[in-house]
Amino acid sequence: MSILLLEKRGPVALLTLNRPDMMNALGQEGDGPAVAAVCAEITADPSIRCAVLTGAGRAFSAGGDVKAMKEKTGAFGGSPADIREGYRRNIHMIVRALYNLEVPLVSAINGPAIGLGCDVACMADIRIAADTAKMGVTFLKLGLIPGDGGAWLLPRLIGASRAAELLFTGDVIDAKTAAEWGLVSRVVPADKLMDEAMALANRIAQQPPQALRLAKTLMRHGTTSSYDTIMEMSAAAQALMHETNDHVEGVNAILEKRAPVFNGN
Repeated sequence: MSILLLEKRGPVALLTLNRPDMMNALGQEGDGPAVAAVCAEITADPSIRCAVLTGAGRAFSAGGDVKAMKEKTGAFGGSPADIREGYRRNIHMIVRALYNLEVPLVSAINGPAIGLGCDVACMADIRIAADTAKMGVTFLKLGLIPGDGGAWLLPRLIGASRAAELLFTGDVIDAKTAAEWGLVSRVVPADKLMDEAMALANRIAQQPPQALRLAKTLMRHGTTSSYDTIMEMSAAAQALMHETNDHVEGVNAILEKRAPVFNGN
């Protein structure tokens, strides 16, 4: 069975990490291509406007498969050159596919998100945590470093000092602390998590789909590009949006004092 299940609920794609007997541990052979295939399917589907990522069972993801590390199998087996390729062809495919998803992605963190699991959650644009969730980047406790891009992403999300504290101590923080640090947007009761995440995704999905995807692209480039580059990208993208039917619909809806209905044209 694939590590990632896809369920389309109207304009929202529900993605579920599906290895509950192992707390959704990642790194088995084929995990990367499986996640990449699901993300490619979503990106290619113009009817999908937003996605929600969560975990089956009691965890979001416990991170890398520690048993596979001990047995040196999957992405963690072979020579150093083999392991390097295992990360590039498997682990990196997971995080790259999620980070580069064209539609907005909401992580609904239903339980522990540890190590690679925490970094996977952070690939989303928005993170909501259950009050029972815990998060940590515990690589150093395994004698490892973040091998999945977390060292690039985490300081951009919560600042260099707190990212360093989280990584260098290996501490696991509760949902309340994660919210205070800006690692998640909000904390909700565990039994309300999916309702809240889906409600947010459906609000996002009401936006014009072409502009929504471009807005996400601009925000992602905004983390690394210069101000002048983003200004040029914004002008070009805006010129395209001015010629869409959804722009006409948005203007008419405001003038007619009604809710807009965007169809993606």
